[in-house]
Amino acid sequence: MTIKKKIIKNYFIQQCLALISAVYIKLVGLTSNIIIKNTESPQYYWKNNKPFILAFWHSQLMMISYCWNSNTKINILASGHSDGRFGAIVGKYFKLNNIQTSSNGSSISLKPIFTLLKNSNYIGITPDGPRGPNQKVSDGIIKISKATQVPIIPIGFASSKFKMLNSWDSFLITMPFAKCVFVWGNTIKIPKNCNDNEIEKYKKKLEIELNICKEKAKIETNA
Repeated sequence: MTIKKKIIKNYFIQQCLALISAVYIKLVGLTSNIIIKNTESPQYYWKNNKPFILAFWHSQLMMISYCWNSNTKINILASGHSDGRFGAIVGKYFKLNNIQTSSNGSSISLKPIFTLLKNSNYIGITPDGPRGPNQKVSDGIIKISKATQVPIIPIGFASSKFKMLNSWDSFLITMPFAKCVFVWGNTIKIPKNCNDNEIEKYKKKLEIELNICKEKAKIETNA
């Protein structure tokens, strides 16, 4: 491990960097025009206290708390890797709870997820996380939805002012005084009896929906 990585993984430094990141995100939120479109699907579940799984690309994580109904809590699936732990620290400043996977993100304990969904809680998943491929849906989210019979609702995000990092996910850093647009997509329900071939079909369907939402948001912001 390099000295730089050791410094970044230091607990105290992580806490300081997380605080700085949270302050910056709040600054962006206060100075930007945030628009949320097509809220019919999530509103139905919020009003009726029914759970759903929020799906969004990993690159759009920074501003995700601003799409959410402030009267309800959401639990974000995060890897136990250092990046995931850092994101979890930042998320606490925005009342985002986190469900930890393994350190490499390869295994997920389904028990806490099932418990949360059974008790009408909401879960957010980046289906291309924690390590990609970028904007390619993995099996996990589809299998969780199938097993719990809780639907998936995708969302896309775009900003008129942003920087794109040279990372595996091309992470978006939204700048202050931007026009930010969230576009909710169509609800996707996974049948209890769908087979492996059908899981592939639903993966592709979710991928298409996520990209449609993203492109609609980009059009709204002229990004």
